[in-house]
Amino acid sequence: MLCRYTLFMTCSLLASTASALTFELAGDVIGELVLASSLQSDTLSDVARAYDQGYLEMRWANPTIDPWLPGEETEIIVPSLYVLPEAPKRGIVVNVPEMRLYFFPKTKGKDQRKVSTHPISIGRQQWTTPHGVTKIVAKVKDPNWYPPESIREEHAAEGDPLPKIVPAGPENPLGAFAIRLGLPGYLIHGTNRPYGIGMRVTHGCVRMYPKDVEEIFGKVAIGTPVHIVNQPYKVGIAHNKVYLEVHPHLAEDRDVFREQFSHVVELIVAKTAGRDVQLNWRALQHVILEKSGIPISVGVISNSDTVVDELTHMPADDGLVRRLN
Repeated sequence: MLCRYTLFMTCSLLASTASALTFELAGDVIGELVLASSLQSDTLSDVARAYDQGYLEMRWANPTIDPWLPGEETEIIVPSLYVLPEAPKRGIVVNVPEMRLYFFPKTKGKDQRKVSTHPISIGRQQWTTPHGVTKIVAKVKDPNWYPPESIREEHAAEGDPLPKIVPAGPENPLGAFAIRLGLPGYLIHGTNRPYGIGMRVTHGCVRMYPKDVEEIFGKVAIGTPVHIVNQPYKVGIAHNKVYLEVHPHLAEDRDVFREQFSHVVELIVAKTAGRDVQLNWRALQHVILEKSGIPISVGVISNSDTVVDELTHMPADDGLVRRLN
């Protein structure tokens, strides 16, 4: 059991449960940062699951905390503040290096548009999750699993042979819900091992917590577009400030993102085109090096006389975490 004792909203939070984080869609930055207090028996994985976070994103946000023994009443950052990926805000968007899924449900009439977000597991380096645009082609409740021959050979080599068909039930690694994509062989599905969420542990599929995939399963329709993107660096604008969120890139993309600083500057230029922007270069470099996965303000839109003062006195966390009295 966790005690939430600090909270600061940066955007309108509609619901926050262990199975969903849903927000009004009003800009590039959504969510909140929360400081949680652990019990003696908690591991970082326990905290992650309680707050609908993935394991690695909790590690990135709390690099000095022992993941197995955080200790009694240890202050833990829950990194539930997000810059939305640069992709169409409709259907499902999966940002692979962030290991997070965003769902933009359809709205009716004048209903406020919303977005929900969930942690995911992705493919291991030798079984990478593909990037690109696809769609949902089928939904199956209580699916059987038909492991491909390549996976059966891998398991056999490890002394863990698999049958040709794994029936629905507690031993089925797909869990209770499977959403089939237009990419042959790839699914968004649940799991019978929820403590692996937020890591590179799959054979390329997108794996979710059981409650999260059940929620998505009930809301998405056949034909819903799915954009799978590769964005370890995300730039957003909120409250006339420029936010940068950085995650470690995938190991196989080392050469793709070799020029990290130049890549980030290009993203900022594209996002702020036509606006007068002043950047805090020291803060920008710090965010790139730290790779905490937490959005940090690195600049301001120059539309006030206080811009220089804001840049000069910009704190490390930009005041996004506030302690309640």
